[in-house]
Amino acid sequence: MANKVFRENILQGKVAFVTGGGTGITGGVARALSKAGAKVAITSRKTENLEPMKKTIEDGGGECFAVASDVRDYEAVESAIAATIDHFGKIDIVVNGAAGNFLCKASELSANGFGTVVDIDTKGTFNVCRASYEELKKNGGQIINISATLHYLATPMQIHVSAAKAGVDAITRNLAVEWGRKGIRVNGIAPGPIEDTEGMKRLLPPQLKEALTRKIPLQRFGLIEDIENSAVFLASDGASYINGVTLVVDGGHWLTGTGLG
Repeated sequence: MANKVFRENILQGKVAFVTGGGTGITGGVARALSKAGAKVAITSRKTENLEPMKKTIEDGGGECFAVASDVRDYEAVESAIAATIDHFGKIDIVVNGAAGNFLCKASELSANGFGTVVDIDTKGTFNVCRASYEELKKNGGQIINISATLHYLATPMQIHVSAAKAGVDAITRNLAVEWGRKGIRVNGIAPGPIEDTEGMKRLLPPQLKEALTRKIPLQRFGLIEDIENSAVFLASDGASYINGVTLVVDGGHWLTGTGLG
């Protein structure tokens, strides 16, 4: 957990709004931000996806507000942000982690399937950034966008996610330039293969795991904890002069190419 690496309460007094914060990587990020002292609001399309993480955070001594919202719906996002401000009084940190993914050959991918992933990942990221802009401007806040490494070279059966995450990286860079002048830092994290996630279980056939591990220079899969620590760092004052960066957290994997041989 983040508190093993960073001093406790490094984010004391901060309020974080985390999309996709009920499960997976961003659920871990929400938990880590809480461990670091922040009050945390988590949002997802379904309330039932939020309640277990809310309980985990509160059982750990943190404060958590759960609000259902679909990032594809701008008005719903505005409502969730307003509810968070009503509950905690402000928002300092926004983490965009809502995402969709599945394996599909480009020749078999429907326009609807492609569009759905772009709507969640790319449009959803923009919607949350735009809806939180006025609040973040008040507080000199920051945004962390969860991306991926899939589009750095090319990843078969992932054209939809690759396109969507390339858009997320572009949002990170553009907003860092435009909104940095308003005191808002905008950065990203691009996780590589992360072991303890439902997505990796669904997307990587077990027989390919050993071959993929050999392609990672550090010779291991990452853990959600690795992404948690990166998020806490980017959200902290220790990263106060970092803006417009997408931090790759993949053990050097993307540098070796996309093949498994």
